[in-house]
Amino acid sequence: MLFAVVALSLVAFARAGETSLALGSPTYVAQGVFPTEAFASYYNVPTLTDEQPQPVITNVLTGKVFAAGLTDPKNIPVNDTSDPRTYPPALLSTDAAGPLVQNAFNQIVNIANLNNSGWGNNCSRCLAGLEVAKAVALVTPESIPTLAVNLCNYFKFSTTCQNTYGPLALGQVLAQVLAAADVAGYDGQNICNNFVSGFCPLPPPSPLNMTGYFAKPKPANAVAPPPSGQRARVLHISDFHLDARYATFAEANCTSSLCCRANNPNSHSLNQVLLPAPRYGWFTCDTPYDLALAALQAIPAVTGTEGSGFDFTIFTGDLVSHDPENELSQTYVEYTETVLYDLYKKYLGSGPIYAAIGNHDSYNQAEDAPALLGTQLGQANLSTQFSWNYDTLSTLWENNDWISSDVAAMAKAHYGAYSVARPDGLRIITINTDLWYKANYFNYINMTKSDPSGMLRFVADELQEAEDAGERAWIIGHVLSGWDGSNPLNNPTNLFYQIVDRYAPHVIAGIFFGHTHEDQFQIFYANNATNISAASAGAVAWIAPSITPLTNLNSGFRMYEIDAVTFDILDAHTWYTNISATASLDNQTAHGPKFVYEYSTRQAYGKSISWPASAPLNATWWHKVTEEFEQNPALIQQFTTYQGKTSVLSPNCTSAACVAAKICYMRSGSGPIGKTCTQGFGSVQ
Repeated sequence: MLFAVVALSLVAFARAGETSLALGSPTYVAQGVFPTEAFASYYNVPTLTDEQPQPVITNVLTGKVFAAGLTDPKNIPVNDTSDPRTYPPALLSTDAAGPLVQNAFNQIVNIANLNNSGWGNNCSRCLAGLEVAKAVALVTPESIPTLAVNLCNYFKFSTTCQNTYGPLALGQVLAQVLAAADVAGYDGQNICNNFVSGFCPLPPPSPLNMTGYFAKPKPANAVAPPPSGQRARVLHISDFHLDARYATFAEANCTSSLCCRANNPNSHSLNQVLLPAPRYGWFTCDTPYDLALAALQAIPAVTGTEGSGFDFTIFTGDLVSHDPENELSQTYVEYTETVLYDLYKKYLGSGPIYAAIGNHDSYNQAEDAPALLGTQLGQANLSTQFSWNYDTLSTLWENNDWISSDVAAMAKAHYGAYSVARPDGLRIITINTDLWYKANYFNYINMTKSDPSGMLRFVADELQEAEDAGERAWIIGHVLSGWDGSNPLNNPTNLFYQIVDRYAPHVIAGIFFGHTHEDQFQIFYANNATNISAASAGAVAWIAPSITPLTNLNSGFRMYEIDAVTFDILDAHTWYTNISATASLDNQTAHGPKFVYEYSTRQAYGKSISWPASAPLNATWWHKVTEEFEQNPALIQQFTTYQGKTSVLSPNCTSAACVAAKICYMRSGSGPIGKTCTQGFGSVQ
């Protein structure tokens, strides 16, 4: 059956007079013994089936070997004291701050306990509490972790207050944000909306100021170039989330947080493992080494690239596992980045890999600060507190010959983002979407500005250079700019939407995201989507499925067939492995998981659409697909199946409300537009 699907796809293109790229085997069954050639040496015996391999890895910047204890699944290190803690300048020593902190705690508790009829409302009380906390941050910033933990415990915000907000976790981040943010105004309203149970209504987007973003008006003949008939292969992988601390046969049915960890049982059955973690992964866990290597070996086999490689690969972020804050560290992030980029180089062939930073590719997770913060708070090192990460990543990319030294220097200076003008006429522009991600605390400073970091001005300038040079461009990021609006912030993605409108469809040939772990897409329209139609559709963002099965998903990846001259996407092929079958593979070496062909995008969604076989799957085509969804709502269930990579745990989408909501998400490319859709149907997890 799978072979027939592939064959039909090839026949369709042959009838149109085109040459479709041949795929590889329709299925790939991984070997049952771990491929020991993946690494030079190991701390344990890598072929054991009752534990995950523990390779010996060397830090690319320091030349030092990462200690075995960093990833020891039986004794996971917590509260790393070697990581630098960065605070704004203090006016009062921490030792002398005790009475001030206690007084601030009492004031905030009193404000929170005031009766609504007596004083203010939830929003005004939240803002007043933030002002008290800001006063502490300005005088004795190193006391903020203590205040945050005490308030967290008092109001029962979390059961892990110390591990989340203490000085060895997010405490110093809170101190910086409170010291710099306008907590009584727009910044504070957003903080109280997002982090304090929606106490303030979400303020509307700020008026856009596009001054300086567009050097020239949009050309009158801004149309995409015609197809060339030449094809190339591009791999898209996302959200790998390697768990080097995965404990085979630990609890996969844990009570909270990341499962398949020796230190995370089911609280209702502390003395018995209810669901042993399978060797090749589970729905509540990140990617173990055994699944990671199986996927990387499967990719060349099923895509037909063995011995040749891809023309290039894009990776849309998230290398690191979903650890609790107190188990993360700068060293653990560096370890994971080193491991996976080396494995990509080894298994994915000779073509370059262009990568974007994910929200888990940082420490603290999701945190990236704009460079102006140091100037604002009067301490220069606050501007460079994440430079270690940009240095590590750019060095790895350059050492693997994926980018030049000039581009590596650009990445170091632009928050890990960069631009590459390829000799074939495609400009790759990567962006650090932590700078519009809702969970990044640093984004709650200067929120009335749509681009305080300058990242989006960088994107606009690169697109203008591409237009002037007659190039086409791909934009690669991690956190999607729209869909249901639950992940991005309004102001920066509103600005991004206008930039896309200016340079689509004649320059922008594709936009690519990850983050959700799901197979999705979103369409950008002209004039801020005031007229949603096939004629006004300008660009589409492809949101890739994840390698990690977290949460309740199968593991998958995608390959694009693109026009080798225009760089438009002509088809997309997706593969997955059935995670529900992994438990049957334990304690045996006959074979590993099976990766199977899931679907061709063109075949799955284009059957009822009048569309030339040589035409790309552009925004107009995708809008017509959404019109088909409106006419035949049953097709949304097919989309939902693919959204979860054919997971047995994905819910159905058969109600009128679900169908309408998903079509709305598909037509939203920014946070403000996504938030206008009915919420609650954005994910299958």
